[in-house]
Amino acid sequence: MDYVIGMDIGTTSTKAVLYNLAGNVIDYTNHSYELYRDATGMAEQEPEEILEAVTASLKKVIASINWQNDKLRTVSFSSANQSLIALDENFQPLTRIITWGDTRAAAAATKIKNSAQGQDLYERTGTPIHPMSSLCKISWLKEDVPEVYNKAAYYCGIKEYVLYRLFGIWQMDVSVASCTGMYNIFELQWDDKALAQTGVSKEQLPKVVDAYEQFSGMKEEYTKITGCPQDVTFVQGAFDGALSNLGVNAIDDGVAAVTIGTSGAIRMVSDHPVIDPKGRIFCYALTKELWVIGGPVNNGGTVFSWAKDNLFDAEKSTADLLAKDSYDLLTEIAAQVPAGSDGLLFHPFLGGERAPIWDANARGSFFGLTQMHTRAHMVRAVLEGIVYNLYTVLLALEEVLGQPQSILATGGFARSELWRQMLSDVFERPVTIPQAFESSCLGAAVVGMKSIGVIDDLAEVKNFVGETETYAPNPDHFDVYRELVPIYIRLTRQLKTEYQTIAEFQRKYAQKDSASD
Repeated sequence: MDYVIGMDIGTTSTKAVLYNLAGNVIDYTNHSYELYRDATGMAEQEPEEILEAVTASLKKVIASINWQNDKLRTVSFSSANQSLIALDENFQPLTRIITWGDTRAAAAATKIKNSAQGQDLYERTGTPIHPMSSLCKISWLKEDVPEVYNKAAYYCGIKEYVLYRLFGIWQMDVSVASCTGMYNIFELQWDDKALAQTGVSKEQLPKVVDAYEQFSGMKEEYTKITGCPQDVTFVQGAFDGALSNLGVNAIDDGVAAVTIGTSGAIRMVSDHPVIDPKGRIFCYALTKELWVIGGPVNNGGTVFSWAKDNLFDAEKSTADLLAKDSYDLLTEIAAQVPAGSDGLLFHPFLGGERAPIWDANARGSFFGLTQMHTRAHMVRAVLEGIVYNLYTVLLALEEVLGQPQSILATGGFARSELWRQMLSDVFERPVTIPQAFESSCLGAAVVGMKSIGVIDDLAEVKNFVGETETYAPNPDHFDVYRELVPIYIRLTRQLKTEYQTIAEFQRKYAQKDSASD
């Protein structure tokens, strides 16, 4: 038997899936790690913890291979995008991994966005000006953390750091590069204007390669840890969002993929770069021939976790909660409330927001709360707020690429019957749930298979996705959602003027509390 492995180095865990060449899952593992947060907007990870998770994940699935009869054809990588780590001249970390969710570069982002070149930078790089991007993170280090910036000889993201440690190579795939805000998506090279903004040279950044780039020769210390032979071919891969689209076969014109895990996104694929004149959506590479256009949201599963931990703490000790998954119980509670939560709206901006408002200062809120509303109303409003926000991203995407003919939904939320139906009802169109398991890992594996010649075209992913299930919208809910969504959008615009004020208040008192400690 011949095998391939797709590995996804994610925000909260590293996953590895062992597939046979028919795309069937043979083995799977998931190693989690800490995401370190505080009130300043910090969202960091320890590089060593992630490296250990990668090697442990590889070791676990490789153990299923019988080396006498089986062959591992390739290992291909997916990773979270828009992480940044500063390194010294010896490639030693000067920082932890500053993740996409870190908002400390908010002031730097605002300054760049409001400058004369802000829109031009977006149109050259396809990356909205936001604290998530390496462009803004490095600008923040330059202004506010000069002791790190002045020592930094190199910058990269988590995938590049892991590959450097495992193989001694210094390269970044075009997909991840296109997410940095420093890569010109039309010229396919590091952008001179973006580099000038950060004060970073091309020599401080990895060499940019295609998703199909092959390499081998893992360092001996890691072959001993993982059990992976040195002659196994590894493939660079791409960032997780692009590979998730590929992994559910959402790479054709007119197909949109909605993903909600820790965060969320809606994405479509084009054969050429597409820029939004209003700057609401991104344009990133999957490969040099395929471009992913869409919008990411910060607030997906993390918001539901917040609701579980803070709105329903008392239920944690009940027999019902002990007898079943807490998320399933909460969705059952939410299902008892009618569509629209009896007029209770929730803006899910607990971690600022990316698309479509691109405001790191955005904050969450309930609106319309009355004495008749219960915690069940609140948890349904939380779920609906997440979907309303995704719908506003879809509206922006439709302005640029037109209405999608079909919508595929994946991620942790896709297991919920209530959420699937809610998505279909708010979007007013059928939503299809692919059976594909760990879509980013499958997407990585398919890129790997094309790289080594097992398949001729990425479109062959359709043979690996498996069965699908489609949810039809319920017309009985249309009137309610058609009334509430415009209110939700108008409120977002009206509250925008106060987001910065309340965010500055929160940061000020967080710093005072930190100083007193």
